[in-house]
Amino acid sequence: MNFDLNDEQRQLADSVARFLNERYDFEARKHIIRSDSGMSDAVWQQLAELGILSLPFSEAAGGFGGGAVDLMGAMQSAGVALLVEPLLPNLLAGRLVDRQGTPAQHAAWLAPLMDGSGRLALATGEDGTRYQLAPLATRATREGQGWKLSGIKRVVWGAPQAQHLVVSAGTDGGGVSLFVVPFNAPGVQLSAYRTMCNQRAADVRLDDVVLDSDAMLGAPGESLAALEAAMDFGLALLCAEGVGAMQYANDTTLEYIKTRKQFGVAIGSFQVLQHRMVDMVIATEQARSMCFLACSKVDGSTDPVERARAVSAAKIKVADAARLVSQEAVQMHGGIGMTDELKVSHTFRRLTMLAQQYGDADHHLERFAALDR
Repeated sequence: MNFDLNDEQRQLADSVARFLNERYDFEARKHIIRSDSGMSDAVWQQLAELGILSLPFSEAAGGFGGGAVDLMGAMQSAGVALLVEPLLPNLLAGRLVDRQGTPAQHAAWLAPLMDGSGRLALATGEDGTRYQLAPLATRATREGQGWKLSGIKRVVWGAPQAQHLVVSAGTDGGGVSLFVVPFNAPGVQLSAYRTMCNQRAADVRLDDVVLDSDAMLGAPGESLAALEAAMDFGLALLCAEGVGAMQYANDTTLEYIKTRKQFGVAIGSFQVLQHRMVDMVIATEQARSMCFLACSKVDGSTDPVERARAVSAAKIKVADAARLVSQEAVQMHGGIGMTDELKVSHTFRRLTMLAQQYGDADHHLERFAALDR
């Protein structure tokens, strides 16, 4: 398999990396984290202008028809910069609107996302479901020509910064349905918070939220396959973000052990640290290869089982590598590696959260085994 990016993919990756290097340094990020919204509207608009918010959506919906491989470089740069803007949640929710929505729904919810004026979030998690996508308690029942929606969704990434929520719910007759819910609708309550990695999320309570018939994406009870495909797409991009964060951890740790001295010599001259550094690099490169495979399967495979196995395998490897690389980076920095003033400590937090997000290694190992044929 050819793991090289083409010229257009490299140019996009270079453009995003250059923008984040110039406009999103560690001090700028700390200022954004302290803001009320937890994100920068200017950065978000620039991402839209670079085409990141349009690239993975179909040409029929006004996008560029790209895929996960096209976004790999951009997501790796987001990992290096520790981007706190809700890029992945919007790409995930937008994927569902794109694949399940009508032209009118594309115009209402996807077009504002692509031009940077609107934001979405995907709500699937519930009490007792762990990482399973099928809802247990959230239900939608017929209400005249529309629907009435009730339930509680947990850890909805990017919800405090969004205007609309894509919600999974069970409907009469079985199956999983998807609804687009405006946050200002009566009965919608958000409990927002900052995650350990300084991104924003929320628990969302839906109390008899009345929706029009056009709030549903796709046909009633037939959205589980689309939801699984979109989540695999998001997981592949999450793995790419993790590879970028690990690459930064490796680079900054190598630079530190070259300059930090003990007993009159740089600690990088100690063989035991050299061996540990090599382990970090090997783990990152293995994760990078698995990430590329997952992205290529998300884009090219017509077999959902093949796609899911590749994605889960990548998430297992990235989660394991994230733990090794982040812990070793902090240990080799010593006590300073745990301070807020050093970016590597924030990288440690993001890698720790990323390893759990949308399914930890144990969950994906079980999924991988269950898909064995």
